[in-house]
Amino acid sequence: MLLKDKKEVVNIKRQNGNESKLNRNKKDQEHFRGSLIGGAIGDALGHPVEFMNCRSILDKFGEEGITDLVSPESGLAEITDDTQMTLFTAEGLIRAEARWTDRGICHPPRVVYHAYLRWLATQGYSRLEDYDWIYDGWLLGIKELHKRRAPGSTCLSALASVKMGDPKNPINNSKGCGGVMRAAPAGLVFSKEKAFEMGMEFAAITHGHPSGYLPAGALAFIVASIINGEDLQTAVNDSIKFLKSYRKHEESSASLKQAKELAQSDLKDVDAICRLGEGWVGEEALAISVYCALKYRNNFSRAVIAAVNHSGDSDSTGAITGNILGAYLGLSSIPEAWVEKLELKDVIMHLADDLLTGYEESREWREKYPGY
Repeated sequence: MLLKDKKEVVNIKRQNGNESKLNRNKKDQEHFRGSLIGGAIGDALGHPVEFMNCRSILDKFGEEGITDLVSPESGLAEITDDTQMTLFTAEGLIRAEARWTDRGICHPPRVVYHAYLRWLATQGYSRLEDYDWIYDGWLLGIKELHKRRAPGSTCLSALASVKMGDPKNPINNSKGCGGVMRAAPAGLVFSKEKAFEMGMEFAAITHGHPSGYLPAGALAFIVASIINGEDLQTAVNDSIKFLKSYRKHEESSASLKQAKELAQSDLKDVDAICRLGEGWVGEEALAISVYCALKYRNNFSRAVIAAVNHSGDSDSTGAITGNILGAYLGLSSIPEAWVEKLELKDVIMHLADDLLTGYEESREWREKYPGY
């Protein structure tokens, strides 16, 4: 085998330590699309039950809970603010690369912050006069993205303040899950250590509590590890080790450790998830998602169904689970019928492909992703 071929695969061990297989680098269209489409599928699956408790979900959808996408009059399963902000994160990352190409300098969090201000404008907020030069690019023109789908109050208020938070200068003390739910694109484009830093920085723009931004770093690290060819269990284990190097990691690392342990238990999913929380805050949302991904690591559908059938933030836990397993298993692991029913599936795939390709020096790319 040629040296370059050897670098394309890594020898990994399964959870029981007895079975091993060759796993390849996943920096390809199958897994980039899988992560973004998977996240959107989980988001759309959980959207109808986001504010319902378990009893209400079972009463409405039957003893197995919600198991299929719900399509309103449009015939398409609706995404929420989770996927909207994930797409704007992806767009910001591509623009950041454009700025690097143009000027040789770039601070990705600042460029992603501008992308979030564009998202804010889609939610009915006035464009900011001091930032009038940022309101361009193709994503802002997608009319479906201008629909309000229960956007998080912390994201709205933080961005409307026209102040950009970061871990050293927190904008508030929020530990809501609005930071982690949108961090997956950082894991698709950066190495795992850099992905952790960027995921954390992107979340801290709006969420100032360590348990609001550290889980975002951990999610980005997990996705980056998967894309690099790591086994899911290894990716989670390494994320916990890396997480512990940060101050005030205790809530987040303890939740992930518990998720690992519960994934090996015989508890019913709803009972295990109940022990992890409801997912409204960052460390709980990531822990629930990691539990579901580990428990059903070879079955995308079962994982996201488990992730949304609980009393809590079902669309966010569904989205994060979908981001993880979509990256791990690829687009082909997601039921085709679900993909076809998904709102904005072509836009989501377009963003995934552009993230994979990276910024290109051409007129077409400059029109889509202006470098300022």
